Amino acid sequence: MPVSDTPDTLVQRPDAPLVDTHVHVFRKNMPLLPDPRHSPDYEFTAQQLEATLDEHGVKFCVIAAASPWGDCNDYMAEALRTRPLWRGTAILDPSTTRHELEALAREGFVGVRLPFISMKELPDLSSFDYRKFLYRLADMDWHVHLHLDGPRIPQVLPHLERSGVKIVIDHIGRPDPVLRERCAGFEAVTRSVEKGRTWVKLSGGYRLGDHAAELARELCWRVGHDRMLWASDCPFVGVESTTYASTIAWLDEAVPDAAMRRVLGLNAIDLYFRNPRGAA
Repeated sequence: MPVSDTPDTLVQRPDAPLVDTHVHVFRKNMPLLPDPRHSPDYEFTAQQLEATLDEHGVKFCVIAAASPWGDCNDYMAEALRTRPLWRGTAILDPSTTRHELEALAREGFVGVRLPFISMKELPDLSSFDYRKFLYRLADMDWHVHLHLDGPRIPQVLPHLERSGVKIVIDHIGRPDPVLRERCAGFEAVTRSVEKGRTWVKLSGGYRLGDHAAELARELCWRVGHDRMLWASDCPFVGVESTTYASTIAWLDEAVPDAAMRRVLGLNAIDLYFRNPRGAA
């Protein structure tokens, strides 16, 4: 990696890098789960993602495993293997061993995505399997990336907090579209951020409706910017008419202060890129 592209060097620059903390890559021939939440009939390859990021001046990204393909993380691992400025979050069964997690860490994975939004019934996080799983993730300094509708977030956050694992909340916590900032999930996310081990992605504005930027500003007003991240959610599965440029423009609306947008980039570098690959 050229010296000019190392995370430590970029942190010293007056213009912090724009870090996209949530993108997807997938091949058309990858096996879909039964009855998936989305069923893309196209592919979005690592090369296509790379070209999109380059076009918009984004060097750092985090690939989030997408729920339609479950724990088929093979192509993500392939994409990460040769790209030192990319990281990944995998979807994994809670029975995953420490040895398997360490192998994924060497590929560039730094966390596990919990795509609970697709589940009618939430898993029992107090079970031994999940407590063991979360213990291992915390011990490796990984994070869990929670994707869940806001009204159900209060059922999950206390279990994650007790485990000691780092927590990343997707899409501003997806609060109830009517209650918005008065949603119990939004309140729970706010309290969790204040405890110091939870980050929130200011993302998914194109999925959340006209009030998404207002919700992002409200959250930042309540808890500050030090635990906030930005993400595009490219390639916008299910809403493919969205453009990458529009997600950057949305960030400018949600965080109008350029200095605070710089903080979001530094937050992402600290969370995802400080430790070398394979560190536990």
